[in-house]
Order: sequence, then structure tokens, then C-alpha cells
Amino acid sequence: MRIVQLAGFYGPASGGLRTTVDALGRGYVAAGHERVLVVPGRRYGRQRTAADGLRLTVPGVPVGGGYRLVLAPPVLRGLRAVLGRLGPDVVEVSDKLTFVHAARRARAWGVRTVLLSHERLDAILAPRVPAVLPLGRAADAWNRRLAGAFDAVVAASAFSCAEFARVGAPALHRVALGVDLEVFHPSAGGAAGTAVQGGRRPAAAGRNPGPAVDGGRPATSGGDAEVRLVYAGRLSAEKCPQVPLETLRVLRRWGVPARLDVLGDGPERSRLRQRAAGLPVRFHGHVADRRAVAAVTAAADVALAPCPVEAFGLSVLEALACGTPVVTADRGAAPELLAPGAGLAVPASAEAMAAAVVSLLAQPRGRRRAAARARAEEFPWARTVEGLLAVHAATV
Repeated sequence: MRIVQLAGFYGPASGGLRTTVDALGRGYVAAGHERVLVVPGRRYGRQRTAADGLRLTVPGVPVGGGYRLVLAPPVLRGLRAVLGRLGPDVVEVSDKLTFVHAARRARAWGVRTVLLSHERLDAILAPRVPAVLPLGRAADAWNRRLAGAFDAVVAASAFSCAEFARVGAPALHRVALGVDLEVFHPSAGGAAGTAVQGGRRPAAAGRNPGPAVDGGRPATSGGDAEVRLVYAGRLSAEKCPQVPLETLRVLRRWGVPARLDVLGDGPERSRLRQRAAGLPVRFHGHVADRRAVAAVTAAADVALAPCPVEAFGLSVLEALACGTPVVTADRGAAPELLAPGAGLAVPASAEAMAAAVVSLLAQPRGRRRAAARARAEEFPWARTVEGLLAVHAATV
């Protein structure tokens, strides 16, 4: 098959979307298919490699955060002409906004089209619009149009599928994302981190509010070894990046000698730096080197993932692959990735997450790291590629 991928929010600082699109593209090429990636950039460009196939760049308008969007009518007309010349078997769209018109034109030519839903629209917009607006109805209306414009819609989690199931999408597929199990590995960070003794064992279902608190301290604690926490994600409001800082504050108030590494950048960076005054926090900014991300993550004792609207939780899966257990919000898709011993899902508050950290660290270090790694090994990228190719083959 000749598979053309259209990815709108694909930039130098892109996180999960870029990781996903690139991993799928390499998988398509390795499976013997022809892959063409079309993304916005400063100007027209063309690049081909044996591993990644052909990449075309079309001019996009800068919209902040390092992103560009294809909005100019002449560029959109040119894109449709490019699609006509490429003659794809499948057009795979990772954009619910700017590339939809090009996909519709391809479908009119008889080309099969597949939408990859990387975010849940109502959840991602909720922090950005006034509560009085009928966000749910507006999101449903747009998703209903999207479902009718594509031959298939693919989402990575039950949480992400829900918005399309709600509008009766006729061809909805759930395909979980994957993780690079070689790059994200427990050996990436050495033998850093020591367990905090005490606390209760987590429930078998992977959910536990953590140990009781007495007088502002955990009911059981011990040892003075440093506890390393890590947060990896975009520093934007919907990700709740302030919660890891406040979780660290609570832990230190309880007498737990913890520190925090923050991997990521975004509009909340300045406010977070001010909020972190006096706390042992290191802001790494956006880290493009995936091996560097793996090194910091694997060296941590616990990863924090407080976002309650994750459509999948790729950073959660990467932490698990590093053997690092995760404390996640109990809403969104991230809890779907947990398994007994590998993490806890709790309300996204500093106190609940701090208690969960203490509870996790009460487990033997080898046991919790083995449980995390074992869970991640259920999600190789090869399985994701196989699932997407099955969807593409069905539509073709």
C-alpha cells in the first residue's frame, strides 16, 4: 500500500503525536509499504530516507508553541494537487482541523481515509473555554462530522473512543499505541533510587489512596535516602503540571527527602518556575533526545502523571518501560495502562498523589520495577503497526 500521513500539529517540540506518527511510519516502511509524510513547515521541502520513506513539507502559519498550521487557501489547493499526483491507497490523518478538507477531497477520488484521534476534543478544550458554553454539544457536532468524513476512526484507548462512540461513529477502531522497548529500558538510568520503607500495599486493582496521614506526615515512613520523582509532559493547563510540584511540597512536609525532574516545555513554564521556588526541582525544558528522556525517567523512583484528560498516556507507558512505576490521575486514559504493582490511580490532588508515592515506594524496589516493565512489554510498536495496517487494509 502507499500510505500518505497528514500530520498538522507536528513540530520540533511535539510530544506524543510526533512520536506516534514517526513510529507508525517506520513500521509501515519496515512492513514493505510505501510511506509519505506531509507536515507543515516554513517552506516547501522534500526528504527521503530508507527507514522513514518520503517526507514532504508544505508552508504553514506559525501559531505559537513551535507549531505551524496549513491555513492558506493556495497551500491547501496545492496539497490537494500533491495528493492527486501521489495516488495513495490510504490517507491517514492525524489532525482534526486543518487537513480534514484534503482528506475529504481524497475520499471523493475514491481514496480510503482514516482519522487517528490523538486527543479527546471535549476534554482538551474544557480548560480553554467558559464553562457556560455548550462544549459537549459542540464537540459532538464536530465529531459527528468527522466520523462521516472518514472511512474509519482510530483511537488509542477506551477513554478516547468514548467521544466517537457517543455520536455513533460507524467505523470506530481501538488500537493501543506502543513504546520503544529498547530505548525505554530499566538499564537506561543505572541503579538510582531507593525505596521508602513502610506504608500499605496497593490493592490488586491498581488503585489505592495511599497511607493514612497523621499530623501532616505519612503514617509510616523511614530511611533518609533521596527519592527521585519525574514528570514528563507539556507544561500547559490541561496537563495539570502544577500538581507534581505540590506533590513534592507535601512529601517534603511529611519528611520524605524527595526531588523532582520536569521534562517538557509550554506556556505554564514561567508560572511553574515561580511556584517551585525553594523546592528541589530541575526544569529540563523540551528534551528532543529520546535516550536522554529515558535516562532521567529510568533513574526515577516514581513518575507522576496528573493529567485527567490523557487520550492514551504515552509518557506513562515510557515510564513503565523504564521500570518506573507511575502515579496517575484516576480519570482519563492513563489508568488503563496500569497493572497491579506497576502504579496507582488516584484523584489528581497533591495529597492523594503524595500518599500514593509513599505507598508505591513501600514495595520492594525490584518487584515494582519488574511489574512496571512487564506491563510495558505488552505494548510494542509492532503490535500498533499491525493494528493500523489491518484497519487500512480493511478500508482499502
